[in-house]
Formats: sequence, C-alpha cells, structure tokens
Amino acid sequence: MGKAYTPATAAADVETVFKRLGGRWKLLILFHLFGGQVQRYSDLERLMPGISPKMLAQQLRQLEHDGIVARQVYPEVPPKVEYRLTDWGQALCPALDALLRWDAARDVDAAVAD
Repeated sequence: MGKAYTPATAAADVETVFKRLGGRWKLLILFHLFGGQVQRYSDLERLMPGISPKMLAQQLRQLEHDGIVARQVYPEVPPKVEYRLTDWGQALCPALDALLRWDAARDVDAAVAD
C-alpha cells in the first residue's frame, strides 16, 4: 500500500527528491551508471567533459551519502575507485524513462500544433 499524499506532503516530498537529484550533474552521472554499469572516477570525468574534478567528487559523495551510488575502493597503488548504482538507485531508471517520454510527447505535440 502506497503513501497517501496531501498537496502539502506531496510538495514537501517532491522538494526532498529535487534536493537529492538536483544540480546540473547528478542525473548525468546516474545516466552513465544505469543498467548495472560500473565506472571508474576517470571514466566519469571523460564521459562528462564539462565537469570539474571537484564537482564530480562532490556530486558522487552526495549520491553515495543518499544511498543512490555505491563506491568501491580497491587497495592498489594508485587507488582504483569504482562507482555503481545501488539497487535503490537503479530503481530510478523507469522514473527517468517516464520523464524522457513525457518531454518527448511535448515535442510531438508542438510539432503537430505547427
């Protein structure tokens, strides 16, 4: 049985979700980890050329803190660090797919209106 929402509780929970996923880079990081992909820090840097190393580290730490991304450190020199989505993080995939379909429908509606 799902949570019953009022307008006030729904607004508060949406705000929490936006804080958890907000920012320019978090959704791009998630995109590169969907489907069980495991990425090293350097791979993520390469896949997102506009992000600074400081920002990437900060965003990954926040995603890890929120339980969306798991970090694995291997005791090597130099250290090898890999990131993957947790099961909870992977569960975001259908929601983000729905958002993409929602946005694509606007493009179709706009083309029909022209």
